[in-house]
Amino acid sequence: MRIDPSTHVIVGAEFIESPNFDARPDDADIELIVVHNISLPPNEFGGGYVSDLFQNKLDPTIHPYFEDIKGMEVSSHLFIERSGKLIQFVPFNKRAWHAGQSCFEGRERCNDFSIGIELEGADDVEYTDAQYRVLNAVILCLQMMYASLSSNHVVGHSDIAPGRKTDPGPAFDWDKLRKL
Repeated sequence: MRIDPSTHVIVGAEFIESPNFDARPDDADIELIVVHNISLPPNEFGGGYVSDLFQNKLDPTIHPYFEDIKGMEVSSHLFIERSGKLIQFVPFNKRAWHAGQSCFEGRERCNDFSIGIELEGADDVEYTDAQYRVLNAVILCLQMMYASLSSNHVVGHSDIAPGRKTDPGPAFDWDKLRKL
């Protein structure tokens, strides 16, 4: 796995551009990876609804939950499906809108200096071996590309937005990821 330095996109990942991104601040190095989970509708997998959400194309009439999130403009750099398929929505040199109100080691606005990785999942549903393998490969690839990204700067959304977010949840096995 490698990142194309001219596009900041992982070679071989499916690239589906999200409109929900903007420029990083000029002085912002990439220093953090934030692991999230998402499933649409909640606790249901497949269907392509995450891609639709990140492209502002989610049809609110398909499911009652979709009406609740209508108009939400969010994105993530990457999405890892349960099968291990990797989709990229935002180039790494751009700021994806994944962390919201957040703080890491006293620094607020984590979107400014982080990469967001969504795993197709839910807080209380085990993640797949394929997801762990792809996530590990992505992290190693990002650390090789961005020198400012250290191995201890891989956190869950819950770590940077405690009390507001719970993902990737108790089903995420941090030890399993570290052992890879």
